[in-house]
Amino acid sequence: MVALVFGRERAEALLDGLNGPEARQAKNHLAGFAALSSARRQARVAVEFGVRPDAAARLRGVMEAASEVLRREIFRRLPPYHRSLFPERQLEPPDAAATPAVCALAERLIREATR
Repeated sequence: MVALVFGRERAEALLDGLNGPEARQAKNHLAGFAALSSARRQARVAVEFGVRPDAAARLRGVMEAASEVLRREIFRRLPPYHRSLFPERQLEPPDAAATPAVCALAERLIREATR
């Protein structure tokens, strides 16, 4: 994954130095990652390498800019360690105003802010 992310065009050549079963396994992984769409590849890298160091500031900015319905939905979907950034908020049951589009937007904004 690192070879693909950082060495894009040279990724396969970077793996040529490996021998035996490790080389086959690495090239199979590379082929699998290369076949993913750009968005899926970015998501996979984010999952593998963790949360952004500035995620807290980015989440605060998203919450400030969001409407109240969206704020509630974002907060509801945050993992507990990110909820602690907003001590003034309480976890509420899903709101009827949180349409599927609002829920999808909340998920997307969380992903974008943290990865």
